[in-house]
Amino acid sequence: MIVHIETLGCSRNQVDSEIMLGRLVHAGHTSADDPSQAEVIVVNTCGFISTASEEAVDVLLDMARYKKEGRCTRLIATGCLAQRYKDDKDLASSLPEVDAFLGTGACDLIVDVVENRASSALVLFPDPNKRGFQDLSILRELSQEKFAYVKVSEGCDRHCTYCIIPELRGRQRSRPGEDIEKEAEILLSKGIKEIILTAENTTDYGRDLSEGTGFSRVLARTARTMAARDETAWLRFLYTHPSSLDLETIETVRDHANICSYYDVPIQHASSAVLKRMGRPYTRENLKDLFKLIRKTDPEAVLRTTLIVGFPGETQKDFKILLEFIHEIGFDHLGVFTYSDSEDLASHRLGDPVSAELAEQRHDQVMAAQAGISLQVNEKHVGRVYPVMVEENPEPGVYIGRTMFQAPEVDGVTFIYSDGLEIGTRFHVKITDAYEYDIAGEIA
Repeated sequence: MIVHIETLGCSRNQVDSEIMLGRLVHAGHTSADDPSQAEVIVVNTCGFISTASEEAVDVLLDMARYKKEGRCTRLIATGCLAQRYKDDKDLASSLPEVDAFLGTGACDLIVDVVENRASSALVLFPDPNKRGFQDLSILRELSQEKFAYVKVSEGCDRHCTYCIIPELRGRQRSRPGEDIEKEAEILLSKGIKEIILTAENTTDYGRDLSEGTGFSRVLARTARTMAARDETAWLRFLYTHPSSLDLETIETVRDHANICSYYDVPIQHASSAVLKRMGRPYTRENLKDLFKLIRKTDPEAVLRTTLIVGFPGETQKDFKILLEFIHEIGFDHLGVFTYSDSEDLASHRLGDPVSAELAEQRHDQVMAAQAGISLQVNEKHVGRVYPVMVEENPEPGVYIGRTMFQAPEVDGVTFIYSDGLEIGTRFHVKITDAYEYDIAGEIA
């Protein structure tokens, strides 16, 4: 069978898609980049917020047209959207275009489902807590040539009131450290030049294991394993939790040249009152102390965060605190979402909602503030020289790449004005221009 997988949502979903496609190729099926050429289309959905759920439904309906216009005979929905609405008795009838629904714990069943010829829709939702880690004897089919995500754990034990992830992905299950190191070696052998550790909360790694197996240890071991095989490869990690990002981890980053001094710390808010309602176990003062510690311990540190505005009960005073905090910390990179409500969230029962119009206004204010901060940050790079991974050549004389302080898919990029550069190669670039989110330069 010729199979196309369309991935929506986060990096964890991306890994799941690559695992599923790897299993399919291993079983003798063929991968297709173009859905019009596929006999089976799999949409790995996101259902974290309402807009993501709406997008997932739209994509499923769009892909369904290939059952009429293309070669597609089966359309399969996997991932978080399916899992979130698994108890909806009308799930299959509401999307008759879909031939099978697989939950987040059903990745291992993808081959059987693709090969299944049942006339009625399949609905499979095994307990995500019982899902095992990937079989490294079956290689993932990577979606990128030079960087790859590696999951260090599955699930989450946190209880943030706005989040449904523990219900969708199950409890925290940390992956054996040896498994993570082995996968890193496999990926480097395939030409990957940057490995990005990911999880619901990467720095929560090891909380469910025996003492002495925390994130800093697996980070250091993976860094050493990578350096031994390819000293030019970068190691990065995303999605830390402010309560578990500790001094030992920061020192590990500082002491290993191949680990990017890049701290992705989603704080969600800076008002202690809002944080308490969110179920986040820290205060504004805790956050100030954390960022001060990072910058003191690792002077090259780059900070990224994500925020939620419009959370139930967020007052104008709370929002003012947030804006002041953004300016005080001066994040290198920042993303912001408006609160997404749903009846299955604990936050739905808090009351005192913020109107959609006001939430959107606050979103725009945060982004406007960050644009100015980001420009100031980027202007400090002018005149400095950085190693840059070349990833694209959109037009003659212009290349697009990334530095160690620019994560793929979420941050700005570095434009390089040159000719004859090889994609996938690193060059030292002198920064000559700064923009709100991007920088530009020439070969040093």
